[in-house]
Order: sequence, then C-alpha cells, then structure tokens
Amino acid sequence: MANDADQRLVDKAQKGEKRAFDLLVLKYQHRVATVVTRYLRDSDAVPDIVQEAFIKAYRALPAFRGDSAFYTWLYRIAINCANNYLDANGRRPSGNSVELDETGLATPQALTDIASPDRILAREQLEKGLKQSLDRMPEDLRVAVTLREFEGLSYEDIAHIMDTPIGTVRSRIFRARDAIEKDLNSLMTAPARQAASDPVR
Repeated sequence: MANDADQRLVDKAQKGEKRAFDLLVLKYQHRVATVVTRYLRDSDAVPDIVQEAFIKAYRALPAFRGDSAFYTWLYRIAINCANNYLDANGRRPSGNSVELDETGLATPQALTDIASPDRILAREQLEKGLKQSLDRMPEDLRVAVTLREFEGLSYEDIAHIMDTPIGTVRSRIFRARDAIEKDLNSLMTAPARQAASDPVR
C-alpha cells in the first residue's frame, strides 16, 4: 500500500537517509503544487511555497509519528504555508485555477456534446461562475471542498489537515456544495430570465 511505502521512506529519512526524503518530494511535489496553486491568487509564489512546505516537513520529520498518512501531514503543512503567505500579503484564496470538470458536481450534458461556439461560451461562463462562487466562500468552506472535490481526500484526512472534527468537515463540504449549486443554478437560469424579459422584436 502507498501509506506503507511512504512510512518506510519516512522511517529511513528519520534515520538520516536524505535520499528517502528526496523520493517523497518527487512523489508529492506535483500534488502539493496543485493544492497550493488552487489556493492562491499569485501563481508566481507557488514554487517558493511548495519549497517552504517541504523544508518545514523535513525539519519537522523527527516529530512525525505516523498518526496520519504522510501526505495528509504534508498537505497540512503546505496549507499552513499558503495561509502564512496570504496573511503576510493581505490576500485571500481565490480558487482561480479550479477546472469545472474536476469538481464532481453535475454539469449540463449539452456542454459536453458538441463544442459549438454557444456551448463553449456557456462552459466558460460556468467555469467563471464556479471560480467566483469559490472566491466568495469563507476560507474554511473553500479549503474543505477543494480538498474533497479536487484532491479526492477522505473526510478523515481533511479533518486531520484542517485540525477539525469530522462532523464539522462534513458540514462545511455540504454548505460549500450547496452554495456552488445555488450559484451555478442562478447563473444558468439568468439567460432564460433575460430572454423572457426581452421585448419581442
């Protein structure tokens, strides 16, 4: 299992085998970068934050006891680094790199049938609507739904990463999904309302 392989590498790294930690970096650097990219507005800062996360993880490795999976522990460090960056720069996460088709949320089948100009435009509008919906969310909801829908993490892992009871995580994800659904439904019905209100020419 992946967790067992990670733990063996962690054990070796804790004994001073730097190559073992290098392998963990190679394995997870892309996933950590993906999380950080979705979390920040400033994509130029992502490499530095990812590097900082791995440096902090390496320094904290002696204290890692395997109470959670290594990647869960690492994600938590990465999110803390991203939060520190946002606090230092007075910014908030935007979720602006999220792709609509990664969410697992229902989307109109028509958007995937034929790539006509109208459908391409509609897809772009939905993607923009999703990004705006995420941007309006409180940070705790956005982080929870991002880790669940975009990274596919379990509720248990998210609870550990966010240092929050699992029931709270479930509630946050439910509220985030509900907010996204309402925002997208509003976006999809707006053109119909506009068409109905336009005078007949």
